[in-house]
This record gives sequence, C-alpha cells and structure tokens, in this order.
Amino acid sequence: MITGGAAATVFYNLRQRHPTLELPLIDYDLALLFQPMLVLGISIGVSFNVIFAEWMITILLIIIFMGMATKAFLKGVETWKKETRTKKEAAQRLQSNGLGGGEAEPRTLPEGPSNGSGTETKASKRTEVSILKNIYWKEVGVLVAVWVIILAFQIGKNYTKTCSPAYWALNLLQIPVAVGVSSYEAVNLYKGRRVIASKGEGGKKFRVHQLVLYCACGIVAGVVGGLLGLGGGFILGPLFLELGVPPQVSSATATFAMTFSSSMSVVEYYLLKRFPVPYALYFFGVAIIAALVGQHVVTRVIAILGRASLIIFILAGTIFVSAILLGGIGIAHMVEKIKHKEDLGFESLCRYHA
Repeated sequence: MITGGAAATVFYNLRQRHPTLELPLIDYDLALLFQPMLVLGISIGVSFNVIFAEWMITILLIIIFMGMATKAFLKGVETWKKETRTKKEAAQRLQSNGLGGGEAEPRTLPEGPSNGSGTETKASKRTEVSILKNIYWKEVGVLVAVWVIILAFQIGKNYTKTCSPAYWALNLLQIPVAVGVSSYEAVNLYKGRRVIASKGEGGKKFRVHQLVLYCACGIVAGVVGGLLGLGGGFILGPLFLELGVPPQVSSATATFAMTFSSSMSVVEYYLLKRFPVPYALYFFGVAIIAALVGQHVVTRVIAILGRASLIIFILAGTIFVSAILLGGIGIAHMVEKIKHKEDLGFESLCRYHA
C-alpha cells in the first residue's frame, strides 16, 4: 500500500516546482544523502521483523508513532503561528502603502528560504513544468543504481542457505554501497561542492557531526520502516521538518525516498512469503487512487488557504490514527496468543523458512 501511494505521489510531484524558488519540489541532494542509508536500514529492519515477536513490534510501533505524532503536531502549531504572523505583516504593509484593508495574498511557505542556489523569480511562480526538465537525472540515476544493487543482493540471498557464509557476505556487501554513496554526498555537502538548495543559506554550511547524525537517522528510519513495514517515510517527514526544510519540500522528498525503501521492503517480504499477493495488489491499487486524489485536494486547499502547515497536521493526524488502529489490532492479537499460551519470545532468523 505504501509503495503504491508513494509511487503515485512521486509521479504527481515530479512536475511540481518549489513554492518560492526556481527549483524542483523534490530536493534530490537531500534524498541522495538519506536514501542509501534508508535502504540499508530497510534490510536490517526486515530481518528484525522475522526475529521480533508480534507484541514487541506492536509496543515499538505505538511508542514511535505517538512520539512522532506529538513532535509533528507541535511543529505544525509552530508553523501555523509563523504563517499567521506573515499574513498579519503582509496586511499591515498593504495598509501602510495605502492599498486598503484587503486581505493580503497568502504565502504558503512562511519559513521557506528567500535566497540560496535557487532564485525567486517570475519563473518560480510556475507550479508545474515538464517532467524531463524538472528531474535531476544524475542524482536519480545514482539512487536507482543503489536500489538495483542492493535489490540484487537481496534476491541473491534468496538462493543461498540462511545464515551460510554466502548469505552473510551478501548482507555485508550492502554496507559499502550504501555508506559509500551517502558518504560521498556528505563530503560534498561539507566542502560546499553541493548544497541542500531548498533550505536556502542554511543548506550551504554543514558540520561533520551534523552529517554523521543525518546518515545515522537515515539508517534508524530504515530499520524502523523495515521492522514495521512502513518504508521509513513516516520518520523522514518529521525529521526533514526539524532540519528546517519547508513542509511541501519535506513531504515530497520524504515520499520520493520512501518509494525506493518501501518497494525494497515489498521485494524482501515477497521473497520471505510474508503477504498474499492478490490481497496486496488490491490495496496497491486503492492506495494509488487515494494518493492521487489526496495530493490534488491538499494542493488546492493549500493554494486557497495559504497554509502549508496543513501538510504537517495531516501527517501528525495520520500517524496518530495509525498508532491507535495498528496498536489496537496488535494488542488484540497479543491477548489471543496469551489465551492460547503461544510462544511470545524471539524467533530465530536462521531457522526461519519462507
């Protein structure tokens, strides 16, 4: 479901432009820093899903989701207040210029950058351009290459004996691929050869400990995403907001990275025979339609209200509802297993057979 929804959203966003700068809506340098580590974490998380008992996964899901929902909600309140101040300041400027008390044109990105590698021009007012002109093909090519290489390792594992030397070798070979690409991007960001353009001036200067922390967060997001079957996007969205990335760009870039990681999860869970294919395909289609409709509606509402914070509130609400529903179902299953005195301990990865 997440793969379908993410793919549909990315397809919609590929033509979209940054709200205030002459840049694509998706920040490809930000994705290049996080996505390889995210995919690596997914592989680890899927293995943990086999090892951990269902009750452990349920408790972890509730704790993580509640924490993220709270953090995102507070960030939404903060952004809402900034938007309100921006609207009031714009209205006051109009009055001082003798233009009357009409309502000022809303800005949908109150905390977005006003300078940086992109420039705010009349051209930036365009909300859509050709997909071919809006994609950074070099960066996308690198991301696809990482996905294909790690996917090949995962498929290769399926033809080896679990926990054999070849099995562990294929697992370990994923590390230099993911770490190498993210490290290359991090070094370029540190030396100023590349920038996180969507952050403006704040995306030009990075310290070593910041970049190491960001890469570590990418792995953690992947592990949690693989363990809980989420693709990692629920972690990256709030994280990008904390980094100061504008809400629209944060959502689009997190979904872009999540497309790679969630599709990787699908392949890995398919190889482990952990889901029924017809059932999954049905929800895959439902998620695609829902994502396209939702993206269109939310974009229109933001354009009318001038409130980019709506994206953050939707994110927080979705995470909160997911925590309640998934957590409730998990607890119900756990109670049933306790009644039937089933084993609630760890499973062995080496003894697991798909």
